[in-house]
Amino acid sequence: MAHPFSALPTRFRVRAAGVDWHANCAWDAFGICAALEVDGEIDTSCPHCGEPIRCAVRDRAPDDPAPLFHCLVPARAWWDDIVFT
Repeated sequence: MAHPFSALPTRFRVRAAGVDWHANCAWDAFGICAALEVDGEIDTSCPHCGEPIRCAVRDRAPDDPAPLFHCLVPARAWWDDIVFT
């Protein structure tokens, strides 16, 4: 992996700059669009119910601000146990 990119397929697929990429997590999916400085589409699914989730990134922001990103671990502690985070 080279943050925010994953070398292996993941649940977080990002279409940006005409290429399909995989991200390590939801946070990194937005990071791919930011790193490439392009708009993109993120496809994933709800880890609880499996419902598909699609989010477009336009002009450096999600096109729909309603969805929430929830993380059980405070950002300052993410690298204490990144696999759990």
